[in-house]
Amino acid sequence: QVQLVESGGGLVQAGGSLRRSCAASGRTFSSQAMGWFRQAPGKEREFVTGISWNGASTYYADSVKGRFTISRDNAKNTVYLQMNSLKPEDTAVYYCAADRIPYGLGNRPDRYHYWGQGTQVTVSS
Repeated sequence: QVQLVESGGGLVQAGGSLRRSCAASGRTFSSQAMGWFRQAPGKEREFVTGISWNGASTYYADSVKGRFTISRDNAKNTVYLQMNSLKPEDTAVYYCAADRIPYGLGNRPDRYHYWGQGTQVTVSS
C-alpha cells in the first residue's frame, strides 16, 4: 500500500511560480512511476505530467510543456512539480499519483492507482 501526502500549492498571480511536493510512504516508491493530474471545476481529471521510476523519462501534457517540470528524489521518497509561467487556466485541484505496476515509464494515465489528497492551485489574472 502506498500513501501520498502533498504539500505546496495555493494562490499565485498569473506569470508566477509554485512548487508542489508529494511524499510517499512505503518501500516501493523507488520502483514506481509517479505523476501529477489536475481537475478544474466542471472538467474531468486530466494527466499533467509523469516521470519514470528511475527519473530517466518524463512526459508532459501539451498545455504545460515548457512551463512545468516534474522531478523526483528517490532517497527522500518525494516527487516534485515545479510550475512556472502560471496561467489562470492552470487553476485546478492538483493530485499526485503513483503507478500500480512497478518499473513503469509514467506515460500511462490509466495505470495510476494511488492518489494524494489533492490541493487547490489558484492562478489569478
